[in-house]
Amino acid sequence: MTTIFHDEDADLAALAGSTVAVVGYGNQGRSWALNLRDSGLDVSVCVRNDASRDQAVADGFDAHEIADASTADVVCVLVPDDVIPSLPVQRNDGGLTIVASGYTLAFDRFDPAGDVGMVAPRMLGPEVRRCYDEGIGFITAVGIHRDRTGRARDRTLAVAKAVGGLRQGAVELTPRQEVVLDLAVEQALSPALTSVHTTFVQVMLEQGIPLEAVLTELVLSGEVERTMRLVRESGYAAQFGYHSPTSQYGQLTRRGEYAHLDLATTMRRLVDDIASGRFADEWDAERDAGYPKLHALREQHAGPAVAEFESALRRELGEGALRP
Repeated sequence: MTTIFHDEDADLAALAGSTVAVVGYGNQGRSWALNLRDSGLDVSVCVRNDASRDQAVADGFDAHEIADASTADVVCVLVPDDVIPSLPVQRNDGGLTIVASGYTLAFDRFDPAGDVGMVAPRMLGPEVRRCYDEGIGFITAVGIHRDRTGRARDRTLAVAKAVGGLRQGAVELTPRQEVVLDLAVEQALSPALTSVHTTFVQVMLEQGIPLEAVLTELVLSGEVERTMRLVRESGYAAQFGYHSPTSQYGQLTRRGEYAHLDLATTMRRLVDDIASGRFADEWDAERDAGYPKLHALREQHAGPAVAEFESALRRELGEGALRP
């Protein structure tokens, strides 16, 4: 059975007297640094001399160059995966290096000396801080990549506890398991859901339903979001009781209508690209070329034109609607 850790499985004493360096001060880095400090650890921030360093200083941290992290007992590397291989950080055999994603470890892009662990929050960066402040924490994936000192497990769990990642439980995964799951959600599941939503919008427009009404049903009303919250909080069976009998009957009797579609073949191909390392090679090439495809796709699907359309719609519908 999969091992699940909780707060009682970790002891912050495993980090007693240790210096902790947080590399990066963006979405994850700032949240981690604040949480670790509030848990009583000796934290410094190692970051480029830019606005993120200014923010770290404003938050009361000692800020240093990235290379200065090399001397810390524990280093939490919290910069994008594609940047990590170029970091000027050298580790010693007695140190512990923590990553927040299994990507660089699973695909051999990062191999620091000493102990190496993974603490991967299942939560966006700013929410890591918010959930800590609220006292509820968040679910985390935790794994030990290498144990040179015999203390990797205890120290990694202590970091996970200090950042708030054991309060709701942490699932033990290898870096490879974590990254295949994480990237598969992004590359295999998300495109499928996007295709389903796009097709649904098209069919509704063919039925004469206004676009604003369709988008309200899917997003702006918040009904889908709150329904999924009920699924998270009380489970599928419990939330199902809140639907009308008409809704229940319609959902259940039509559940198998798409079973003839061969989604699995495409999904397996996409996941195999991830697991084999082909995507990692593609992403390296994209990085080395200066991210031309990423920039073009961002402009097409999430650029100013899309943002303006969404802003205009939200001025009329939803929580941000303008009122007299």
